[in-house]
Amino acid sequence: MKTLAMISGVTATVALLAGCAGGPSRSEAEYRQLAMETIKRDFQTKGQAKYERLTADELQQACNAHGNNPPEGIAKKLSEAQYATIKRPADGKYMGDWKQGEKIAQSGRGFTWSDKATDPAGGNCYNCHQIGPNESSYGTVGPSLLGYGKTRGDSAGMQEYVYSKIYNAKAFNVCSEMPRFGHAGALNEQQIKHLVALLLDPASPVNK
Repeated sequence: MKTLAMISGVTATVALLAGCAGGPSRSEAEYRQLAMETIKRDFQTKGQAKYERLTADELQQACNAHGNNPPEGIAKKLSEAQYATIKRPADGKYMGDWKQGEKIAQSGRGFTWSDKATDPAGGNCYNCHQIGPNESSYGTVGPSLLGYGKTRGDSAGMQEYVYSKIYNAKAFNVCSEMPRFGHAGALNEQQIKHLVALLLDPASPVNK
């Protein structure tokens, strides 16, 4: 979500600077540094759009440096570190209300300058996945999730896996394009539980 937007913005700025530059040519790394300096100078925190999102963490730096395919040793270390960040529900329950989950999956709200700090964000899940059978508009960046629970079941282990994957997908695929919803604070514990129910609850239309 925010990471992809940041990367595309930097790439566009790099290209613009390269096209407008005169005099001695510069390396891509120099243009990238110049682009980041420009963005950081002009970007201001407003609403839920925080200045801190411009700073790539160790994982994102590694994925950027290695074209989303870091060496196995680095990927393993980073993946284990991401897995350790997953905060599981204190009550040990992973499933909420699938009806609420559908609303969250449909909502693209959050993390923009016009969103108040207290406003909940949405998951915008349909932007990348097919999920419910009644929604004809969905993205294909991620795999189809239609029938997810029907084919995988709703065991305790599966519930924990799905919760963990939504919380921090990069614990399972270090350079995954899926946002780290829980890790980034985009979705709270209860929201993630609702999404787990949307995917796994036998009563969910996803599994009919």
